[in-house]
Formats: sequence, C-alpha cells, structure tokens
Amino acid sequence: MSAVVWVDGTLHSANAPVLQAGNHGVTVGDGVFETLAVRDGDPFALTRHLVRLQYSLDRMGMQAVDIPFVRSGIREVLEAEPADVARLRITVVSGPGPMGSVRGTGKPNVIIWGGPGSAPGACRAVRAPWKRNERSAIAGVKSTSYAENVVMAQFAAKQGADEALMSNTFGYLCEGTGSNVFIERRGEVVTPPLSSGCLAGITRGLVLEWGAKAGMPVRVAAPGELEMAVLDEVRHGDAFAAVSSSTRGLAPVVWLDGADLREGPLLRRVGELYESHADVEHDPPPPRTRATV
Repeated sequence: MSAVVWVDGTLHSANAPVLQAGNHGVTVGDGVFETLAVRDGDPFALTRHLVRLQYSLDRMGMQAVDIPFVRSGIREVLEAEPADVARLRITVVSGPGPMGSVRGTGKPNVIIWGGPGSAPGACRAVRAPWKRNERSAIAGVKSTSYAENVVMAQFAAKQGADEALMSNTFGYLCEGTGSNVFIERRGEVVTPPLSSGCLAGITRGLVLEWGAKAGMPVRVAAPGELEMAVLDEVRHGDAFAAVSSSTRGLAPVVWLDGADLREGPLLRRVGELYESHADVEHDPPPPRTRATV
C-alpha cells in the first residue's frame, strides 16, 4: 500500500508537496511528533500520545493545536486505508518562518501520516559513544530535531545493530535513540528515571503501571542507581535488558556489542503482561498527573 497523508484537514497522496520550503519545521527542525502503533484498526494509547504531544508543544513554546481536529484527521487517515495502516505519525511544525532560529508568527501545520510499519521482535544494540544531555532545553521532548539520534542510529546500523544505547552526561544509563531501556537484575526490573534525560515513553509508563498492578517487581530506578556499566553485567549474562517503544512493545535485547544474549525470564513475563493488556485496552486512560519520575 502507499501511505496516506493528512495535512491541515485535507488528505493527500504520500508524494504530494504539502509544505513550503521555508517552513521552520524543515529549515531548523522546529516541531514535535508522536508515533503510534495501530492495533485491530485502533490507534493504540491515542489519548496518552495526545497528552504528550501537547506537553511537547508547551515545552517548545509552540502554539497549541486543536486536539479534536487532530483526532478527526486520524479517523480520516484510518478510514482511507482501514485494513493496511499499521503505524501513525502525528507531526506538528511551527509553519513558515525566517531562515534562522527565531520562529515566525504563522499557524502551525498538522501532518498525520498513516502507512505500513513493523519493528523487530528483538533488539540488537550497541553502546553509543555519545551522551544524552539531561540538561538540554528540550530534554524529554519528542522534537523533530532528531539529527543527534540519526547519527547514533547510523552508528548502530554500521555495526549490525538496530538500536544504540546511551548514557547521560553523568554516565548513568539513559535510553536508546528511539526507545526506553529496562534492566532485569537481582529479581526485579528497573528503568532509568526521567531525571536521567530519557523520554517519558508511553510504553514505558504502561509497563510500569500494568506491572505494578499485577504485583510484579517493576519500578523506576533511583537517580544514579543505574550506571552505564550495568550493560557490562548484561553483556556477561549477569543481568538482562529490554527496550520499549510504541512500535516495539517490550523487546528483549538479544545482542549487545557483538555478544549474543539470553532473554531475561522476568522481562519475558512483563512483556507478555504488557501484550495481554494492550490487546484489550486500546486507549488506556492517562494518569491524573504527568509522571515526574
């Protein structure tokens, strides 16, 4: 199938010219986005993604968008190719602007892409030689300024991996280029705190919530608890790792820096729990307040 694109209320073919060359989203990456999996024709965790989209807009200082308008665009995209859309991407760019960092005053453009999509069932990872700046102005924002992640993803691909795992500037485990990280050791599963600079992943949040409700030993690590050296434990088989994202779910890391790894038994159970919930709860309600851990 060819992808379906909806821009500011109108459906377009995937190759249609829909943005001006001077759009600030093109010239300086001034925008935010969300990527969603589609399960049985439903955009998974849509409300949570829209809450995070608005959070990113607020953090970027961009104009708010009409959320019901975005929802209507998603419906139109899904109805155009009801059987074939497996992935959705919502992108909001700030619109035409000057050839510099200062933003223009025009109305943002809302772009919704729907098309095929798949993610590996397991993760092959390398450690990135670069660090995530947890003190960045856009730390934790789902920004279209993704060049840093592109460089790290290319670094991983050249080594036969599909993800690069990085530390923050203090040397603590942070995240992957497009995923959160979970570590199984000492009978529990832990994930880096948001203070590490990682994204507040939708799947990360659901794994924590659903795991806790089921009484499983899944928690957020204390600040400074997970040093990057924990990946040495993973590589030597003394601990296990998995990555999470909206398209991957919770996927085991089965290869790290050239070494084959086993899947963690507790991580497997947590992943099965996540899938069983996701199969029936297509739009789990967001927490009352945004998580800060």
